[in-house]
Amino acid sequence: MREITSSEFEMEVLEGGKVVLDFYSTECPPCEALAPKFEGLAGLYGNDVKFLKIFRQQNRELAEKLGVSSSPTLLFFDQGKQLSESLSGGIKRRDIIEKLDAMLPESKVKAIKEKIKPEISDFDVLILGAGPGGLTAGLYLCQSKINTVLIDIALPGGQVSTTHEVSNYPGFIEPQRGFMLSHNMSEQTKLCGTSYKVAVDVSSVDLEKKEIVLDEFETVRAKRIIVATGTSPNLCGIPGEKEYKGKGISYCATCDAKYYENKEVIVIGGGNSAVEEADFISKFASKITMVHQFAEFTANKQAVEKLLANPKITPMFMHEPRSIMKADGKMHVEVENLQTKERSTLVSDGIFIFIGMKPNIDLFRNKLELDKWGYIKTNEDMQTSLPGIYAVGDVISKKYRQITTAVADGTIAAIAIAKELN
Repeated sequence: MREITSSEFEMEVLEGGKVVLDFYSTECPPCEALAPKFEGLAGLYGNDVKFLKIFRQQNRELAEKLGVSSSPTLLFFDQGKQLSESLSGGIKRRDIIEKLDAMLPESKVKAIKEKIKPEISDFDVLILGAGPGGLTAGLYLCQSKINTVLIDIALPGGQVSTTHEVSNYPGFIEPQRGFMLSHNMSEQTKLCGTSYKVAVDVSSVDLEKKEIVLDEFETVRAKRIIVATGTSPNLCGIPGEKEYKGKGISYCATCDAKYYENKEVIVIGGGNSAVEEADFISKFASKITMVHQFAEFTANKQAVEKLLANPKITPMFMHEPRSIMKADGKMHVEVENLQTKERSTLVSDGIFIFIGMKPNIDLFRNKLELDKWGYIKTNEDMQTSLPGIYAVGDVISKKYRQITTAVADGTIAAIAIAKELN
């Protein structure tokens, strides 16, 4: 695996046979999460497919020419021809493998798969999710001399790592950059001795057996499990959203706002996330139109006052998006006026969607007792309805979801488990 620039693109990619090319950026958590997967697969497939990386920020002209508008983005080429759809955002290892397998003869694929050897590892406690709640639990358990592993499909930090600024975490006089706050939390837990298995795919979860399979070949077993899987962004669910995700539609301002310098963007949403991220995007974009379904923003008053005073931002209240399409390099959003039912089209260079979150429970939805909104119910010790299974952070049923409340959850669960195991 090696890195190239735009000047090498023709020789290394178009004339390079079978190639997978990674457009990455700095200060991009999804890019960092992809890196170890990409490197690991290069070790398996590298004799048959060329693995290349290119720094998107210094090769913007080429990225735009190839339709790359989000980081990371993987493009696949065979004899100079770009293959099928690209992969972008939170890229799964299995999705890359599927693309690579399709590029090779069946005999080659079989030989590569035979190199993958199953593994089994045992721990006292397995923490599924490395956000503030999971990291805090890991820290407390490690200090109690309990053999603990942290597992996450991304890098440690959770949503904090994609938050541009945190101004309400105790102990810091000045606002902290989200990725640095999460980095410091992670380093503290790691230095304590907690084992890390991050940027992995969770293939299956068996809460009764307390076993989790990673990347389809490694089984991790434990005496106790803490579920700290957090939440993920809600989707609009409108035509064009899936097709243009990573190709003009983004859910991460920290990752992609910098690519809209002096450009016009649309922000969909009006809660805390939408208002705070729109303010951050305004440091780059020349104009922001905010599409919100209610008559006023629902974020905290201080953030709203700051937003409304920003001359770059124009609210469009009582409107909802109905469809998204791309034409002539521009993003077109059809919106409906909820009062008159009239529809109109907004044109911009990019779209950011911030319309709330949903709990990440798909792998064990029917195994634990949930509240009516789909969040996990716990008792005062963070125990769930299943013996030996705990849950902390944004994934649990509670009134407030903040970094501080997640940290408190992790503390409580770890102390309760430490008393049990000791």
